[in-house]
Amino acid sequence: MENHHNNRLYGLDTLRAVAIIIVLIYHYKVVVSSENIFGFMSQLGWTGVDLFFVLSGYLIGNQVLSAIAKGQEFSLKLFYIRRFLRTLPNYYFVLALYFIFPVALSGTATASLWSFLTFTQNLGMRAGETFTHSWSLCIEEQFYLIFPIVTLFTTYIKRSITLGWFAIIGAMLLAIFLRGFNWFEHGEAAISAQSFMEHIYYTSFTRFDELLPGVAIALLKNFHPTTYAAILRRGNLLLVVGLVSVGMIFYVFQNYAYIEGYGRTFHVVTFGYSFLAISFAILVLAALSPNSVLYHIRIPGAASLALWSYAIYLIHKPLFQILKAPVTEYDIDINSGLGIAIIMAVSIFCGWALYFCVETPFMKLRARFFPSNTKTTVIPLSRQQVV
Repeated sequence: MENHHNNRLYGLDTLRAVAIIIVLIYHYKVVVSSENIFGFMSQLGWTGVDLFFVLSGYLIGNQVLSAIAKGQEFSLKLFYIRRFLRTLPNYYFVLALYFIFPVALSGTATASLWSFLTFTQNLGMRAGETFTHSWSLCIEEQFYLIFPIVTLFTTYIKRSITLGWFAIIGAMLLAIFLRGFNWFEHGEAAISAQSFMEHIYYTSFTRFDELLPGVAIALLKNFHPTTYAAILRRGNLLLVVGLVSVGMIFYVFQNYAYIEGYGRTFHVVTFGYSFLAISFAILVLAALSPNSVLYHIRIPGAASLALWSYAIYLIHKPLFQILKAPVTEYDIDINSGLGIAIIMAVSIFCGWALYFCVETPFMKLRARFFPSNTKTTVIPLSRQQVV
């Protein structure tokens, strides 16, 4: 992995920190306040998950593709062990809380334990169910499972980079088609909120493509290094283009994704998520460019939030749900600065505690016994971007 100074990529840390912050903002409205306290980000903070998707696509894609590009013996077994040690402990800990405290944390319905254990609960999930924010983890875990197999199989049958590009573009077009198809199949313009969440927003078949722009960056980096270097030389231009592109797609989602009296619009539902991911991918390129301001600026606390982001994401929503009542009982307005600060601070602190007490021991175990995805090369933990 690329590193500088203290072995952290500041730009990626910043993007990851932004992603978790805007998710917290969005879920504060959904779970706690029902008010747009943070302006338009209270409505668009869900896009933080899409940014996480692009970042994961790049970081995981780079792990797999860099090994292949260097002719190393990539090990599926080691990859899966490392992924499981990274993602499962935190997830199963929080999952246990949902089943131990069903009265406090359960939703309108709860998927089977088996589906939660296998990361398939997002298929058929409806808004308001138990542990709904796990839908994005399902898509990522399914990506971790399928992507390296498909990549190694493609490499085995034909070492063609062109085939890889066709696969990425084809898969994105397939997801676009499936979103459009589901829009027509499940109600067209009058598609209900529940139907939209179940058949378009949560399901893997219509959201997996948002990981692929990140994979495309990894493919470009490892198999087109000259082109990749030429693109990164324009780091600040990438940053400006990325910010403008994200701003434009935010505007479209804010004003045209849903029209009162009409419903969810076909064009935004069908194409919007792909364009959002591509826009975020431009920012990821800017974050990777040594010529970009984003690459060099070290925002205080961003690295820590980036490091804790997975744990914070898992734990924050049930904490929001639990904390709302006691804060109100102490006559603290949940929409006031104090109320927001208490709930946010407790959630971030508990995310840190989950990271420190559950995630860190398993990461140390991974570093000691499974330091690399390859059988031939050992990469010290200090030289990896932890994902």
